[in-house]
Amino acid sequence: MTDAVARARALAEELLFPSAAVVDAAGAVPRSHLDAIADAGLYGLTGPADAGGLDADPGTVAAVVEELASGELSTAFVWLQHLGVAGALRDGPEPLREAFLADLCAGRRRGGVALQAALRPGPAAVRVRTDGDGLVLDGTVPWVTGWGHVDLLLVAARDAADDVVFALVDAVGSATLAVAPQRMVAVTASATVELRLDGHRVPAGRVVGTVPLADIRAGDAAGLRPNGSLALGLVARCARLLGPSPLDGELAGARARLDAATPEELPAARAAASALAHRAAGLLVVSTGSSAVHSGAHAERLAREALFLLVFGSRPAIRAALVAELGG
Repeated sequence: MTDAVARARALAEELLFPSAAVVDAAGAVPRSHLDAIADAGLYGLTGPADAGGLDADPGTVAAVVEELASGELSTAFVWLQHLGVAGALRDGPEPLREAFLADLCAGRRRGGVALQAALRPGPAAVRVRTDGDGLVLDGTVPWVTGWGHVDLLLVAARDAADDVVFALVDAVGSATLAVAPQRMVAVTASATVELRLDGHRVPAGRVVGTVPLADIRAGDAAGLRPNGSLALGLVARCARLLGPSPLDGELAGARARLDAATPEELPAARAAASALAHRAAGLLVVSTGSSAVHSGAHAERLAREALFLLVFGSRPAIRAALVAELGG
């Protein structure tokens, strides 16, 4: 176990899990939780060493995500979005690196992402055009996590050539940037919102990069591994609450399958992890008995979170694999 993983486990066991029911009931991640993750250096998990980051390898990243998710999913979910921003700036323009990367790695500034609306099949939900010395963004992003906890959003938008422009946007409401809370059955404390952009101007110097849409879609499957650790974290918590059981071996098997999967195999491996989380939460409910249906019970919350993880970060191939696995 690396030092970063050990720090994540300590946070999960000593801070996140003991307060998970309270956070879920309150519907808001405490800033102190995110500050504790920053103090542990984990906001810089994927950041480069020259900016104060840990420069963690993919295995360490996956293990840290799993540990934090085993503690309390909403907090882990908010923090996870930040890694995408820090990772994008690793090879970003030098002025943006100098302006933001050290603060992002230290957790002094915190990031979120607004990506999939511009990347999914069909017409782009978010468009960008050049206007004078800046850019203008229009469209709607259904799911943006961590509103109120993040300072910057990495927004993806498609231009007239259908290339994808990635830009850093200040996470501040205005006449051209508005949000509406998303009501969900689980992880409501994650402050997930719908983001609406209506002629929102961004300086040209905030562009992180531009990538052809076809290239992003071709490489999408290779990036599916870290989200699988959210499901593994939920399974791990169920296993710890149940005590020694076959879940322990199944968890190890699901983790090994995700770690070994090729990009082509990752959708099925992700589906298997989510299906295992669903089954593990069901087993915990049955083993707990009637008290599991009390609002605030660990089993009740974990069952709702397992439902959330069946659809979070999904893709058509993941959905098809889940339908096949759950449908028999």
